[in-house]
Amino acid sequence: VTLNRKKKRVLLCLGGGSNLERGRCIKARSATGHPAGPYRAINSEDKLLACMHPGVDTLDKMFEHAVTLFPKRDCLGTREVLSEEDELQPNGKIFKKLILGNYVWLSYEETLHAAKCFGSGLAALGQKPQCNIAIFCETRAEWIVAAQACFMYNFPLVTLYATLGPAAIAHGLNETEVTHIITSKDLLQGRLKDILCDVPRLQYIIVVDSKRTSWTDMPRGILIYDMATVKEMGSKPNYIAVDRRQPEPSDIAVIMYTSGSTGIPKGVMISHGNIIAGITGMAERIPNLNETDTYIGYLPLAHVLELSAELVCISHGCRIGYSSPHTLADQSTKIKKGSKGDTSVLKPTLMAAVPEIMDRIYKNVMTKVEEMSKFQKTLFVLAYNYKMEQISKGYSTPLCDSLVFKRVRSLLGGNTRLLLSGGAPLSPATQRFMNVCLCCPVGQGYGLTETCGAGTISEIWDYSTGRVGAPLVCSEIKLKDWEEGGYYCIDKPNPRGEIVIGGPNVTMGYYKNKDKICNDFFVDERGQRWFCTGDIGEFHPDGCLKIIDRKKDLVKLQAGEYVSLGKVEAVLKNCSLIDNICAYANSDHSYVISFVVPNQKQLMTLAKQMELKGTWEELCNNSQVEKEVLRIITEAAIAAKLERFEIPKKIRLSAEPWTPETGLVTDAFKLKRKELKSHYQEDIERMYGGK
Repeated sequence: VTLNRKKKRVLLCLGGGSNLERGRCIKARSATGHPAGPYRAINSEDKLLACMHPGVDTLDKMFEHAVTLFPKRDCLGTREVLSEEDELQPNGKIFKKLILGNYVWLSYEETLHAAKCFGSGLAALGQKPQCNIAIFCETRAEWIVAAQACFMYNFPLVTLYATLGPAAIAHGLNETEVTHIITSKDLLQGRLKDILCDVPRLQYIIVVDSKRTSWTDMPRGILIYDMATVKEMGSKPNYIAVDRRQPEPSDIAVIMYTSGSTGIPKGVMISHGNIIAGITGMAERIPNLNETDTYIGYLPLAHVLELSAELVCISHGCRIGYSSPHTLADQSTKIKKGSKGDTSVLKPTLMAAVPEIMDRIYKNVMTKVEEMSKFQKTLFVLAYNYKMEQISKGYSTPLCDSLVFKRVRSLLGGNTRLLLSGGAPLSPATQRFMNVCLCCPVGQGYGLTETCGAGTISEIWDYSTGRVGAPLVCSEIKLKDWEEGGYYCIDKPNPRGEIVIGGPNVTMGYYKNKDKICNDFFVDERGQRWFCTGDIGEFHPDGCLKIIDRKKDLVKLQAGEYVSLGKVEAVLKNCSLIDNICAYANSDHSYVISFVVPNQKQLMTLAKQMELKGTWEELCNNSQVEKEVLRIITEAAIAAKLERFEIPKKIRLSAEPWTPETGLVTDAFKLKRKELKSHYQEDIERMYGGK
């Protein structure tokens, strides 16, 4: 039956054009009228917001306020491990598979009691207020309990990524002069144990796992306790009754070591007031955030995006169920076939993700679409294009959602109402896919560790792609001319320049690094702190920001053309053959080269079409395959309108994926260009003719 467009709308579309009007309205404007800004959100033009509730200006007060409102509600949840099995793979490797049960929950008041006892126990072990303490641990409920204990007792918390290398871990621990560290059994055995002799000040190790282990081969003078013992010690009347020294908003809450996309990690000093301001700004962009929401925590808590997201949820009485990238979905690597992944059990309503993870979901689903029958594929494409059209007009498509996209939506549990993307730019193709197939808006955000993760977040009814939204109510943003790159505030049609963020969320600088503070941070005549991001942006007429370049990614070629490596990578990552790509250019040469991690399924299909056989490594090293992949990449680059000099002339296929464990990408999956250059030095010399 053929329906005209009017009937289709009546049948399929509920809602209306109100979202379209909301999406088109002015969201921010320049406070001075000058195109350079500073730009402020419409609802904070008079004053930037620094806290959600009067007087709730530190993290201990924030948590205690939440406990008074939601004492009996679930706060932190952990899945029971029912059994572990070793599964032999076809390649001879053994993978550990888990069968997991239901989530077991701590209520808000139970979490507060656990944190109070743990903080008291740390004090009993000699930890002093305003003396640094480190946490080196995977994302789990115990991480947040330990963090809340430190916030309550004014112990500045030094956070380190679980995937940092030995030298970086030792550097962070020595620079901050910690005597106590909170860690897990796996990380103590696997990473920390080997560097203990390089950290002479360390005296106490607190292991968060409940299963007690006897420790041998430890350096003399180091005492190891489990978390339960420390809490038990802290709960004793003579310790729990001791007055704690409450923090001030200006006291340092966290010294967060960045994952270090360039050089050694830097410790960013974040005050209680900074975090409160940051989460105030973020919360304002999540409509109807309340105690009925469920958030799934699986990104590293040592990353500002995950820590801020979880603290936003706690401040509003949400429950947080913990997961990991290996147990997230039914198909995840550690989930035994036939068992349920964490999203299927928890059914979260809120989720944060870095673009790398969303790109993977997008490519996996699109690969499955390619394998469908002709009828199924045609139906999917028709539904996809129809929904895209309706979204652009401000309409919803409930029938399409339930008949075509329900199965894709179930990948994340089926209840997701908002995805928050941060850490790196999200490609328009992936964002559109998430909007259409997962049937929920993607709030694309922009922020840095140095701004407490806060800067901008797009509004949920703004379905435009490639933009990161308007400034949050805690921040203002101005643009600074960058002559070398040719970006100016007076550019037409949109002002462009380096993004400079100001507000109460801008952190206190880098730990023990005054030179860097002078270069990147400054305080204006009003006493407001600002941070120069090094990112290049442009403001659109509605006050939304678009990230268009990065200072560090700009390379001048031999003939004088400027190439943005990030731009080249963002365009080519949309190619289905590519899982990851790093563009590289040398100013002594006239062309760009690239290192490519190909998509295994797509490359194997390509090799079959070329009638080539071999192992994965052999195919990646095959010059014929390399040549064909380069041809396909070149076609994709031309179709995306890259300039001739921006298109890679030579590539190197990498059989090994780039993960944080390999040290080639950060925990947020940003490229570590320096490490990648060292790793592929021989290939660089080969591709540039041995020079």
